[in-house]
Amino acid sequence: MKILKFAPYLIGVSQLILGAFYLFMPLGFLAMQGHTPVEADIGYPLSMLAARFFVYGVGMFYIARAPLQNMFWLYGMVAIQAIDLAGGLYYTGTGIVSIAHSGVAMFNATFFIVIMMAYSVGVKNQSGKNVAQAAA
Repeated sequence: MKILKFAPYLIGVSQLILGAFYLFMPLGFLAMQGHTPVEADIGYPLSMLAARFFVYGVGMFYIARAPLQNMFWLYGMVAIQAIDLAGGLYYTGTGIVSIAHSGVAMFNATFFIVIMMAYSVGVKNQSGKNVAQAAA
């Protein structure tokens, strides 16, 4: 369980980094990932995406401070990662995006889902032990 305590922080940091890339260098970040060049105006909706990365990144730090009270938000991040993974599977499976462009993101989504679910189980088990210990 000790290693899992770092899960929300790891995910929070990753979200903040993504937010920074999408806010401060959106077209360069897309190019770094090997995506087709896009017009500069796409930076605007990517900056809106960045806002969501920033808020959920900070939110993961908040979740880490009181995980049992914030399971809804933790599962919200699981849902976000599941949607990300589904999108990656669809666009890769249909040949629109190559695995070279989607593989890391799909791996990260899967990894984050697994560690957040393990974290939630650990938190619930730990809280059950605390309740049982307090009753004894």
